[in-house]
Amino acid sequence: MISEFQDLSDKIDQLAEMTTVLRRENAQLRQANAALVAENMGYQRRLSEASARVEALLEQIPALDNGDAAATEEPKQPENEDAR
Repeated sequence: MISEFQDLSDKIDQLAEMTTVLRRENAQLRQANAALVAENMGYQRRLSEASARVEALLEQIPALDNGDAAATEEPKQPENEDAR
């Protein structure tokens, strides 16, 4: 009977030790997660700023109308050499 109590006591000690280890690991994971969330927010902010800059640059580019577009295109070559 005493050995059964000793086995039970050993198992309780192991459980307490495992609980401590898991709590420490959980705290570390929460800190890592918080750091990654902050890093992600920074990347999202930078992406938003870059997108706004690109949009501003695109607005500065003069729009091509159809006449200008036709003038910049190369003349089309006939597909069949015999057609000339």
